[in-house]
Amino acid sequence: MRTFSRLYRCLLCLSFALPLAAFAAPAEERRSTLDDQQEVAVTIYNQDLALIREQRRVTLDAGENILALREVSAALRPETAMLKNLSHPKGFSVREQNFDYDLLSPQKLLEKYVGRKVKVVRSHPQTGAETLIEAEVLAANSGIVLRMGDQIETGVPGRIVYPDVPANLRDRPTLVVQLESGASAPQLLELSYLSGGLSWQADYVAELNAADDRLELSGWVTLANQSGSSYRNAKLQLVAGDVHRVRDELGPRRDLVAKEMMVRAAAPQMEQESLFEYHLYTLARPTTLAENQTKQVALLGASGVPVAKEYLLAGQDYYYRGRYGQLEEKRKVAVSIEFDNREQAGLGLPLPKGVVRVYKKDQAGNAQFIGEDRIDHTPKNQKVRLYLGDAFDVTASRKQTDFKQLGSREQPLFESAFEIVLNNARSDAVTVKIQEPLPGDWEILQQSHPHAKQSANSALWQIQVPAEGSATLSYRLRVKN
Repeated sequence: MRTFSRLYRCLLCLSFALPLAAFAAPAEERRSTLDDQQEVAVTIYNQDLALIREQRRVTLDAGENILALREVSAALRPETAMLKNLSHPKGFSVREQNFDYDLLSPQKLLEKYVGRKVKVVRSHPQTGAETLIEAEVLAANSGIVLRMGDQIETGVPGRIVYPDVPANLRDRPTLVVQLESGASAPQLLELSYLSGGLSWQADYVAELNAADDRLELSGWVTLANQSGSSYRNAKLQLVAGDVHRVRDELGPRRDLVAKEMMVRAAAPQMEQESLFEYHLYTLARPTTLAENQTKQVALLGASGVPVAKEYLLAGQDYYYRGRYGQLEEKRKVAVSIEFDNREQAGLGLPLPKGVVRVYKKDQAGNAQFIGEDRIDHTPKNQKVRLYLGDAFDVTASRKQTDFKQLGSREQPLFESAFEIVLNNARSDAVTVKIQEPLPGDWEILQQSHPHAKQSANSALWQIQVPAEGSATLSYRLRVKN
């Protein structure tokens, strides 16, 4: 009997203790701001992607903690977030994390109070005396609907007073982490995550000399930060290359457009190294990426780079299967420049993809824009070719002078003759490359100038055109399909 009585009293104590434990107050939220940040590193990729790594010193209690890491990127991808304890790893674990990016604004605050009570402040038009009226927010879509007493009001009949700010509505993007700490002390935590909203692109400025045979080249990195956060004194690294990413099933992320700025050459400030099948560029000094800021950093500089200028007239393969007569008259010739990305040429660095803008000084010494082109990622010891536009003074006309269909319908065989006249209104002689794509099996029967076989379906002529003069290429060929 005594044993039963003792057991009954223990069960009775537990019945009171368990509800008290169930309703114990949760751990108080601790806030960490950028003032706690010890260091930050930002690695930006080409495809609107960045890796953020930051260290913050915060004070934790032993046991359960709720830590609000404020001022993280608004484009943080929460599934990639990882929090580590660098100073007290023993007993440290993360149980849950929530990314609060619904930012505080009058409209958001109103939306959060749909179905809840607020106070409306009305002022007397004559005396200015204010009265408080309780109201219920019924809707906040494209306006506001309030229940005030037994009436329904649309619009705001005064100032709205809210009792508090909802817990999931933040003034800055915040990552809230529920964690266990093994020590009660100041601790160094490292947070890393992938984020959108940060992008970079390479921009190049080239200046041709008077003879069009050398250029000065400056490379710049244009950085754009629209991530919703700032990164102060960050270690900055850039990855050049096409990194494979799994398509986001939640829908495309917003695109970023960086503002463009034209600047003069400066000393290179970035070091380059290989990283897997990509190239990593590291800024030699810390820099600050402010929110909604576009920044430019010098990438490279080279002078006296040898350049080859090229005039090119490209044809079409359909010319050789039918009767056309006059094909083209007064067609302009494309102008390109080409240089080697080699150490002997003053370069020899992997060039990230970007836009090259080319300038040349006029007779008064003013730099004038003469064209631009986009280059892909270019390894060292590769050629860089820039199409700048069409020549004004070098033109061409093309006509078909003969055509015969010799074969049958089952085995078509065509023979045709062409004449291309090149005109040069410049005061100096030029060399024009004529590139003809040729279909099927082809054979040149006659030609006024020798050709070079570029590939199985391409022939190339190089024609010298005298100053203020003209030159004519004529040829006959046979094509079998």
